[in-house]
Amino acid sequence: MSFLHPGALVWALLAIPVVIFYILKIRLKRVPVSTVIFWRQIFDEKKPQSIWQRLRHLVSLLVQLFLLSLLVFSLAEPFLTSDSKNARRLVLVIDNSASMKATDGDPTRLTRAKEEALAVIRGLRFTDEMAVLSAGTQPTVVCGITGHQRTLREAIDSIPATDGPTHLAEAIAAAKRLGEEETSNEGSTTSSGKETEIVVITDGGTPDFAKLQTSDKIKFIVVGAKTPNVAITRFQTRRSAIDPIGYEILVEVTNQSDEESGPIRLAIKLNDNLIEIKPLNLKPNEKWSEVIENTTADGGLLIAELVTKGEKEDVPLVDALAADNVARAVLPVRLPQPTHMHSPSGNLFLQRVLEANPLVQLTQSKEMPKSFAAGGITVFHREVPAKLPPGQILVVDPASDCDLWTVGEKLQSPIVTQQEKESPLMAHVRLDNILMPEAKKLTFTHAAGKPSVLAGAVSGDPLYALIERPEGKVLVLTVHLEMGDLPFRTAFPILAMNALNFFNGGQGELRESLATGSTTSVTLATEATLRAPDGTEKKLPAGKLTVGPFDQVGVWTIDKDEYAVNLMNAAESDLRAPEDYPSSANAAGLVAGFLGRPVWYYLIAFAWAMAALEWYLYQRRWIS
Repeated sequence: MSFLHPGALVWALLAIPVVIFYILKIRLKRVPVSTVIFWRQIFDEKKPQSIWQRLRHLVSLLVQLFLLSLLVFSLAEPFLTSDSKNARRLVLVIDNSASMKATDGDPTRLTRAKEEALAVIRGLRFTDEMAVLSAGTQPTVVCGITGHQRTLREAIDSIPATDGPTHLAEAIAAAKRLGEEETSNEGSTTSSGKETEIVVITDGGTPDFAKLQTSDKIKFIVVGAKTPNVAITRFQTRRSAIDPIGYEILVEVTNQSDEESGPIRLAIKLNDNLIEIKPLNLKPNEKWSEVIENTTADGGLLIAELVTKGEKEDVPLVDALAADNVARAVLPVRLPQPTHMHSPSGNLFLQRVLEANPLVQLTQSKEMPKSFAAGGITVFHREVPAKLPPGQILVVDPASDCDLWTVGEKLQSPIVTQQEKESPLMAHVRLDNILMPEAKKLTFTHAAGKPSVLAGAVSGDPLYALIERPEGKVLVLTVHLEMGDLPFRTAFPILAMNALNFFNGGQGELRESLATGSTTSVTLATEATLRAPDGTEKKLPAGKLTVGPFDQVGVWTIDKDEYAVNLMNAAESDLRAPEDYPSSANAAGLVAGFLGRPVWYYLIAFAWAMAALEWYLYQRRWIS
């Protein structure tokens, strides 16, 4: 046997004053009394009559010295050599992903996982050590290697619930590295010879759970039951490529259960206004999806929610996991587009295609205006000013020169042979085999820089080009609308709509809904504030940043920009925990039990027992 703190044995010197106090006799005080008859009677009754009565003081002294020796040995913390040889180093990995918020664990699976973790801590021997990691949205070392149980308990309590996906494989890899680093750095006698054992407490909510069983040094404790769940596993929205105020919603609902879901409904609202409701009754493991089309120029927050029929109205669906019963998406707003069209002779085709766009606020002129309103779109048909005004400009069939080009001769039967298909200006547009007679040759000036040719003729001359300039973009189309067949093709209105959207920056054509655990890139001109759905805030510096990973479902905001974050993870929504794994620390053989306590624990317990025995003997007048 050895001692962790042998210096504590010096407290044994307290035995000296204990013995002295027992040896010292109390000097009696003389007090005159009227008679001693009664005192003699008491003395005769209390006169020692046996050896035990003469030894009562000695037994009490021995008991006190024994109690002192127990306390002194406890302070020195004795340990057996076999304890140090059998010492363990555990790395505890706790899954705190979205599925651990399921309410089949009294109250949640994460609560149950923490109880199992505390049971493992209570079962540690005094020479054992442990580290704690979380395996939720981002694997995190919550507590390094330590044998201090209070620190470990506080670390377990501090693990938060998240809505992110589980990263068990990454957390186990981090646990292995942590154990290897500690083994390479160990040098003390009490820690030598320890082998790292990894303990994972999870509900198995990951597709590769079975593949993680690659080592005998990894033990799993599974919490949760085989619980059915219905989830929204996909929810996205985008603006229509055809309709200026149209939008599409892609939604998917999955029944993660071995039985039918029963009658439920999918309700979709835009800014709290109901726009669609879909009745569903899903078969076991069935996946339902649909693209829903609608129209509005307004933007806002789209919310899809699973509901059930109540007595008077629909009520939210209540199942084991609430995070996947609601999904959100941000629909970009379509703003009005002030547009001025200048055409000396007018052009019905161009006028109608602009008026067909419900967002366009069209004004017209036949005489060249002296000034143009800022912030709008200007369309020139045939006649253009010598110097193009600032702003966004579309020029169709230019007949005169300007500061950006000079107009040449007519091209001979121009046919589009090259097209920039990757440009958003040419999205859903095909100009193959479209006749463009009377198209003119353009020669760009130095002020135009290097224009982007969106469509070109076989001769290499541009038919449709984009000019980037600091004061605004310029699109030029050299087509004679009355002589060709372009106005009669579906490509013409799409071409015009793409141009209008391009001038307005696309108006947020697609604001993708993000899945928990993902990140997004933002560029900030100034310092901004990131606000989570629960109200917590974080300052972001200016510049190009990667924000995330997002660990909560709901709407995140960066100043005025909104980002919808949903669970959208089939593995996390599948609450059917595996049944062939241990469900408690005792079953996994991780709890050392009562005999795993250090020696000082038993010494203290014995000291309490001896103190109670002395008190009992004193009350019974067996010792004094």
